[in-house]
Amino acid sequence: MPTWQQLRDVKLSEYTDAADGWGRISSRSNADKDRVDNEMVGRIRDTQKGDTAKAAVGDLDQLSRNYQYLHAECGLIRTALNGLASELAAPQRKLKQALEDAENLKFTVNPDGSVTYPEGGENLIDKKPLPGGSAQGSQFGFLSPTGPPLQRYPNSPLLSPPGQFPGFGGGNPNQAKAQAVANSIAAAVREAGEIDGRYSDALAQLKAEPGLKVDNKTLADTAADTKRLQDAAGKYADDGDIPKGKSTEENAKWWNGLTQEQRDEYATLYPASVGALDGIPSAVRDDANRMVFAESRAKYEMELAALPAEPRKMVPYGPRGAMVINKDWQEWHDRKEQLQGRIDGMTAIDSRLNRPAGSDLPEAYLLMFDGEKDDGRVVLANGNPDTADHTAVYVPGTKTKLPDIEGDLARADKLYTQSSDLEPGQKFSTITWFDYNAPDTILTEATRNKYADEGAPTLRQFMNGLETAQGGPDRSHTTLMGHSYGSTVIGVATQQGQSAGPIADDIIAVGSPGMQVEHARDLGVEPDRVWAMGGGGDDNGVRWGGRLVGHGEGWTIPTDRGFGGNIMESDSPDHGGFWNPESTSLKNQAAVISGHRDEVILD
Repeated sequence: MPTWQQLRDVKLSEYTDAADGWGRISSRSNADKDRVDNEMVGRIRDTQKGDTAKAAVGDLDQLSRNYQYLHAECGLIRTALNGLASELAAPQRKLKQALEDAENLKFTVNPDGSVTYPEGGENLIDKKPLPGGSAQGSQFGFLSPTGPPLQRYPNSPLLSPPGQFPGFGGGNPNQAKAQAVANSIAAAVREAGEIDGRYSDALAQLKAEPGLKVDNKTLADTAADTKRLQDAAGKYADDGDIPKGKSTEENAKWWNGLTQEQRDEYATLYPASVGALDGIPSAVRDDANRMVFAESRAKYEMELAALPAEPRKMVPYGPRGAMVINKDWQEWHDRKEQLQGRIDGMTAIDSRLNRPAGSDLPEAYLLMFDGEKDDGRVVLANGNPDTADHTAVYVPGTKTKLPDIEGDLARADKLYTQSSDLEPGQKFSTITWFDYNAPDTILTEATRNKYADEGAPTLRQFMNGLETAQGGPDRSHTTLMGHSYGSTVIGVATQQGQSAGPIADDIIAVGSPGMQVEHARDLGVEPDRVWAMGGGGDDNGVRWGGRLVGHGEGWTIPTDRGFGGNIMESDSPDHGGFWNPESTSLKNQAAVISGHRDEVILD
């Protein structure tokens, strides 16, 4: 517990100055990490082969992890020091006001916090001044149980000496004033002690092993450190302050109303919440989500490594000893597959994040990541959508999972390269949006609307957020495209919030089984801004099946003439070949994305 003298003399500016220094280290570490990832690791992977290159990449990966850890932990120290200074300011003000009151009243504040007051008032019998005394601050703000009789018996006129109880003609008027001052001093010191204890406990945990070779355990511990500081600094920066369920305009207003220091604190303490906030700058979301991504990957790799040895797969069962699959083995196998799948998907994401800017692709932005929800979730952009002249959002369909996300990321890569080649002087951003629970099966799940109904509001919010972060509907030409069931999600999303305007400038449906509307005009854009294409092989079955399970006889899908949109020529041999290099299918999509609609080859 601090003394009142320590609370009086502490210079809170020294804490904030130190916080600024830790903040600079955090920011520099983040910049250094980006440089390692974007300018070193990816370039070696792309251009060098062999054991030497592999070893160099391993060393650089370790360096990147070190910088990631420094960025996070130094940011937590910055937040702790700023929070400590901010919270101590109130009890320090309370203390200084009490000391000023004591000085004005000619009272003496003693080293132990008690307050000595002089004689005052008068005895009603002999008219002599009533004696002075000392008031000790109380835990509850009442009169102290020690001192003159009035303090010992505050509510009993029968037990108080004559002339010293207010009901009997008054008492020493200084006594109550001194008690109030002493209580204020005690309350201020008590509040400061509680604050100091919270932050001291959290800061004591922020330490690294000698040598700073950050392994998975160290990186995963960052999440625990963050949780401890969230508990300590909740009064300073509360997760409840971050908008939830609000419009993207409200999200942006909240963010823009913060100081840079406050933005840093929220992003450090609550990276998942900030990273998922549609409407704020993509660079901010990327930084926050990379922290979530790194901690999640470390946790999954640790858990995979800690799995016990494989149990026996088959065990005897029943009186005849028939061999059946061991339940323990099945649980072990399922968990191993789940963890390995998450790590595989994250490896593909990490490879894209580390791709050097200035190659055939621009810098990547991680706009959302959640390895736990359903089959995993990720939203990743090629290029900054906030500053893009042309933005394309690709929504994948049935069977999309985090473990297999590499193929969908590659499609967005191809769309970027093909589109940007048509307009070399303009900025592009192509985004893989996988933030919904995609159906796992075609017959039993993809034929149901529930997945689209659940995912559509999230997609609509994301598209609104892009528009908000870009600065308005006219700042970027936006194309929203869905493959397979992804087009169904888009169709449902267009029906929500239409009063706010079209969800995009152009809509593309690729291999679509249906968009839950009967006509292109029902999508909220002009029919000539709706584009569709189909493929051969199994794609015929997907589209035929969609028509079959539609809303009855005469139901149309986007590749039907009666739907009313543009039907683009396609040379895709199957349901997944729309992005084959140099294909007409890919070129037609790129023409729409780049605004070269007159170059689209129609069927």
